[in-house]
Amino acid sequence: MSGPVRADDLGRELCRALSGAVERTAPDGDPAFLASYEPGPDEKEVPLPLRGTAFSYDNALAATVLLACGDLRRARQIGEAFLIAIESDRSFEDGRVRNAYRSGPVRERPVLLPGWWDAANKRWSEDRYQDGTATGNVAWVGLALLNLRDATQDSRFEKGASRLAAWIRARTSRHNAPGFTGGLDGYDPGQASLTWASTEHNLDIVALGTRLSKPDDRAMAASARTFLDAAFDGQAGCFRMGTDTKGHMRGVEAVALDTQLWPLLGVADPPAAWRRALACATARLSVPGGFDFNDDRDGLWVEGTAQAALTYHSVQDEAAAGVLLQTLAGQRAPSGWVYASREARLTTGLRIGPASTEDDFFYFRRPHLGATAWAALAALGYNPFTGRRVR
Repeated sequence: MSGPVRADDLGRELCRALSGAVERTAPDGDPAFLASYEPGPDEKEVPLPLRGTAFSYDNALAATVLLACGDLRRARQIGEAFLIAIESDRSFEDGRVRNAYRSGPVRERPVLLPGWWDAANKRWSEDRYQDGTATGNVAWVGLALLNLRDATQDSRFEKGASRLAAWIRARTSRHNAPGFTGGLDGYDPGQASLTWASTEHNLDIVALGTRLSKPDDRAMAASARTFLDAAFDGQAGCFRMGTDTKGHMRGVEAVALDTQLWPLLGVADPPAAWRRALACATARLSVPGGFDFNDDRDGLWVEGTAQAALTYHSVQDEAAAGVLLQTLAGQRAPSGWVYASREARLTTGLRIGPASTEDDFFYFRRPHLGATAWAALAALGYNPFTGRRVR
């Protein structure tokens, strides 16, 4: 595509790429999960821990995007895979979803988790984060199921979302404090609770609980909203990232991009003061062409730049959104997906799990399902939290 990109054209191209990925993964129409990464420009294959790994968050986004694209059949394939996963876990019967599953058609029960053969040690290996359950990922799967419910009027999708909401309440409610903690980490069966609480996760829960109808769901949304209000630093105009492991709210010495943007998308009629978080993001996280994940500004985070484009759409700043869409159009891989980062490696300042002793959560220049999904949402002007268009 040469010259200035048109949002509608970009949206159609990304929709085509995502539909094609489902078709290649499960051409017979089976329930399926999509692999989250494709090899980067200088790779023949992605690293073993990511090979064949379908992250739940990425797939929840993909299901919602396919609905926005008008591809209900392929959106259902992912949604049906999640319904099976909720009911058929290899170790637990509490209605959770894992952070990741094995990509491909879902034909086995229980649903397979990712892993790889460690030839050097002659054993099967798994990743503790992928086996775990992050609260925000549970909420995102619930939102995708509600979007499918609205599109299909199939009550099974609402029942699945309700079971996920019940899991959040049962396993992550904070004691004597509003909001919800980070979830569970580690290998089966002895997973450990994560005691910190994330602003981003609690925003996801606000959106999920608001769209469910039972009193427990509304109370869950209210509790998470109280946490969200406390996380906004009115003096700085920024959202804090959440609490530390002891439950103390962190400051704004470090901020993350999605935490500044998502409250404007996920909460109906957000307070006017929250719009200052866009200025916070611009002042602390902007880089040429878009935004970084965190404030070290070592590169462009493509997924977050797409989130910013959609947020600008939502506040009717079409000029700012248009600039970011141009950036997204320039980050497409030959497959039609977009890269996770513009630079070879992008830091986040985060650690993947409690066992990590140093910051080890990075994005690399590989085609990424999550980044592609957010770019499509931005181009289509579609809000995944509400299942509605913003323009």
